[in-house]
Order: sequence, then C-alpha cells, then structure tokens
Amino acid sequence: MNFFQGLSRPMRLAGVVLLAIAAGAAIVGIVTAVSGGPDNTAAPTTSAAPSPSGPGEGSVPPPASSAPPSTSAQPPSTSAASPSAPAGAATPAPNGGVPGDQAAAKWVPVRVYNNSTIHGLAARAAADLRADGWNVAEVSNYPYGVIPTTTAFYTPGTDEETAAKAIATSFAMKADGRFEGIQNSSPGVIVIVTNDYQGLRVKGS
Repeated sequence: MNFFQGLSRPMRLAGVVLLAIAAGAAIVGIVTAVSGGPDNTAAPTTSAAPSPSGPGEGSVPPPASSAPPSTSAQPPSTSAASPSAPAGAATPAPNGGVPGDQAAAKWVPVRVYNNSTIHGLAARAAADLRADGWNVAEVSNYPYGVIPTTTAFYTPGTDEETAAKAIATSFAMKADGRFEGIQNSSPGVIVIVTNDYQGLRVKGS
C-alpha cells in the first residue's frame, strides 16, 4: 500500500493536481534554462529611413499644375468695325445692294421703253440712267397703249421697288407698281418714258 492509497479520494485528487502543476513548472524552468531566457542578443532591427523617392518610384507625384493661361487667346479684332450705318439704313441685298439706299440699289436691272412720239427717247433715257450708274439691261419701245406720264414700274415688296423709287427721285418721274400688262415681264425696273421725260435731275435743284 503506497502513500496515495492511504489517502482519501479527495486528497488523492488534490495531490495529483499539485503534482501536475509542479511538473509544468519544472518543464518551464528547464526550457528557460536551456534557451538562456529571452533572446536579447539579437541585433535590433533597424529600419533604415526610407530614401526619398522621386515621382514614379512609389511616391505620389504632386498634382499637375494647372495649364498656364492660353497665349492664343483670341486677340481683339484687328479689322476696324465698319462705321455704323445711318439710322434707317436697310440691310444689304444681293450683289452689294442695300434696299432703301439709292446707290446700292443700282445693281437691279432696268428696262427702258419708249412710249412717246420722240424718236430715240428710250435710248437717250437709257444713256442717262447708265451715266448715273444704273444697270440698264434692255432698250425698246412700248406700243401697247398710252402711258400718261414717264413712270418707273416695279414689283411691290422686292428690290425693284427700292430701285424704282430711287430712279423716280433722281429723274423727276413717277414710281408705281406694275400694272396687269407688264406684271409677267422680265425681272427688273421697267421705265416707260413719255413726252414729259426730263432727264437726270440736277442734285440740289
């Protein structure tokens, strides 16, 4: 009969527990003695200061600088602005014509017809119109009735109206819309001259 057999059951359990604790402590002591304690001899790890790295080597490059102000900004227009047109001036028409402007309406074709008893009056009137810068496109006779007074006929609402009124002012004649007999005639101002044709009015008179 050994020592443990002579003890009561609870005492035996307590003894086993104490023996186990003692054995564990002995093992820890042996391991510590063999390994020589915590390894304090290892060279401390020295982390070298990171060498500065330029862009593209791991560092975040600085944000791109904003583009410099454009040197190709539109320069102010070098062409001088055209002088403002006088109040009431009309907008340009084809071929440089400006409705409402006598000089600029002279591109409109003018057809001159003689309805007088004066031979060659249409040719004379055409020469006067050309001398004043008008675009005379035809010279002929008008034998289809009697026109009471020298008149520049036009198609209302077109550049012909501007031109006809300018001719009427310069040549002391009447300006009127086309009548039925010439409504479908070729485009342009139709000037029918009669015995009262006076020619170009002298400016200022």
